[in-house]
Amino acid sequence: MVNISESATEKIQEMLAAEEIPNLFLRIGVQEGGCSGFSYGMGFDDEVHEGDKEMEIRGVRVVVDGDSMKYLNGLEIDWKESAMGGGFTIHNPNATATCGCGSSFRTATEAGNPAAEPC
Repeated sequence: MVNISESATEKIQEMLAAEEIPNLFLRIGVQEGGCSGFSYGMGFDDEVHEGDKEMEIRGVRVVVDGDSMKYLNGLEIDWKESAMGGGFTIHNPNATATCGCGSSFRTATEAGNPAAEPC
């Protein structure tokens, strides 16, 4: 299960409305790479693929590919405002190590494929 805070939900709904494309949803995934081994991916999509898991969280349609789900169970997405603007933050209880930028991680059982360059 993925959790999305109220502030992140509001921001996602605002961004989806601005796209003005019917049937868009939030796609969340994981790919090998990043300085810690795995990187998060988050964006809008309108096509569901075989093996995808569909969820509705706080009124937002969310799709996660089957391979990524094992890394994202319990994931928490939040939206934080700061003096420099705002941004999404991710807390992953499965991550045993993360990079300084927060967009890369590894788990206790899988290290992924760390990139040579820093975040």
